[in-house]
Parts: sequence; C-alpha cells; structure tokens
Amino acid sequence: MNNEYENDIFFEEYAKMSRSRDGLKSAGEWRQLKSLFPPLLGKTVLDLGCGYGWHCKFAAEEGAAQVLGIDLSEKMIKEAKKRNTGNSIEYRVCGIEEYEYPQNMWDCVISNLALHYIEHIEKIFQKVHETLKPGGIFIFNIEHPVFTAGVKQDWIYSETGKPQYWPVDDYFVPGARNTRFLGCDVVKQHHTLTQILMGLLNNGFELKAVEEAEPPEEMMSIPGMKDELRRPMMLLVKANKN
Repeated sequence: MNNEYENDIFFEEYAKMSRSRDGLKSAGEWRQLKSLFPPLLGKTVLDLGCGYGWHCKFAAEEGAAQVLGIDLSEKMIKEAKKRNTGNSIEYRVCGIEEYEYPQNMWDCVISNLALHYIEHIEKIFQKVHETLKPGGIFIFNIEHPVFTAGVKQDWIYSETGKPQYWPVDDYFVPGARNTRFLGCDVVKQHHTLTQILMGLLNNGFELKAVEEAEPPEEMMSIPGMKDELRRPMMLLVKANKN
C-alpha cells in the first residue's frame, strides 16, 4: 500500500478538508454509515485506516471497552492522538496489510475510505473474518467501483469548464489507477462490485446492508455538490461473521 499521507503537501491539503477540520458531522457519508453500527457498549472495536481517529472516538463515546485504530501514516496517528483520545482508545502506526489480525479478537471492525488503497482486498476480507468474534460485524466505506474505474477519476468537462459526464473505462480490469487527489499524484486500487461483494461472501460473511452514499440535503447548497448525485462515489457495506 502506498503512503501518500506522509507527503507533506498532501497532508496539508487533507487537513484543509471539512471532514478533517470538523470531524464526522462534516463527512457526507456519516448519516448513512452511522446507522449501520451495532450497539457498541462493552464491545471491542478495530478501525482499519483510522486517519484522525474520528470513528475511534465515536466508538469510545458509544461505550466500547477497547478500541484500536491503526494507520500506515505516522502523521495521521500523531494527529489522532492530539484530537481523539480516550481511556479505551489505542493508536498504532501499522498498515492494514501488516496488522496481525489475532483470531476471534474483535466484536466490530470498521474501515472508512481506506480499502480502495489495498490491492488484494479479498485477503483483507479473509483476515477480518478471522479476527472477528463469532457474530462479529464488519462495516466499511470504500470508493464506489464506478468512481475508481473512471478515467483519471474526474469528469469530462465542456469548454467552459462545466462537468458533462463521468467516464468509465476498463471497469472489468481491476488494479492500480493513477490519479490526482488533493493536488498530488495518488495510486488507488480499482475493485469491481463482484470482487467486493463476492469477496465477502466467499470468505464466510453474510451481507446485512449495501448502500450507495448520497450527499445529505443540507450539503446540496455547497457549490458543485449537486454534481455528486450524477454518479456514485462511495459504497457502504455491513457484513456479519456467521
């Protein structure tokens, strides 16, 4: 997994995003993602790619007994320790692919906007299944396959700069996509919908919810936000370990 978040310029631009400044209330997907969480009182929670630790803080506030947030970026973990600490929260610099995934350890595993940086996503599904307790829940939000398959992951614009349409090419060719994000060159991984959903089912999960994130009504007044409704950007999934 590449670590663009250690790039100073990238990290500075990321810090300017509303979700970075204001937390979950400014994350467009949070309204839908929050509803997928089970009761967390007394539970153990693992956050894969925790970033600033907003979801770790949420889990702790919901009464989780133990919360571990891991992230490959030292800068992210440093920021998480500044912003979102708690007696039940631990942060660790560790990649999603490098974590040891002890068997039957966690009641709930969450991941928000991190798995589209993982090449072999099915292997992570297998490891998450192993580390969940029986009946445990896996909740994640990943960039939508229509978004990751887009050409340069951007609109085709008119001569006046107006978005015309969202191009999709090589949808059935999974793998690396070189794109621009926050003014920097970034490598993401495209996974088809079949890879994502069947990857879960083939590794023993039972799908409980699959949702495509829609911007909340209160964000529609933000310039350019209405274009977000013209193509899906995020895919939210909740799965249970049988």
